[in-house]
Amino acid sequence: MKYAQRLFAATALLFVVACNTPGPAFRGVEPVRITVQGDTFDVRVDGLQAEAMRLNTRWAPRLDAVAPQGTAAIEQVSGCRVRKLDGDAALMTARLDCGQRLAPLPRGNTYDCDVYEIVGGLAELTCEAVRA
Repeated sequence: MKYAQRLFAATALLFVVACNTPGPAFRGVEPVRITVQGDTFDVRVDGLQAEAMRLNTRWAPRLDAVAPQGTAAIEQVSGCRVRKLDGDAALMTARLDCGQRLAPLPRGNTYDCDVYEIVGGLAELTCEAVRA
């Protein structure tokens, strides 16, 4: 009985730890936490690639349901346009086009963002730093 309890506890701990672990390409990259229209992401940017890890729960989301929020979060944090987005509803990776630089959000903060306007498939966001 004790063995089964220990095995369950170790398995549960593994799932909890793995839920917020960046991919191999982004280990050691400090995340920026950002919320866009109710979805919260830890965004990591390294050169011309980025990763957005969705932290909130949703019932059976598909990528197309959260991709606009993930794309907007990556663009706000990186200051670059997303050229290509891959992944799933929980973990998205992007290739960036930094030819037309945007104003990136300062690192080390947590942000809450709302979509202000969508023009030509690109979203303009209003973001405020959240006090911890």
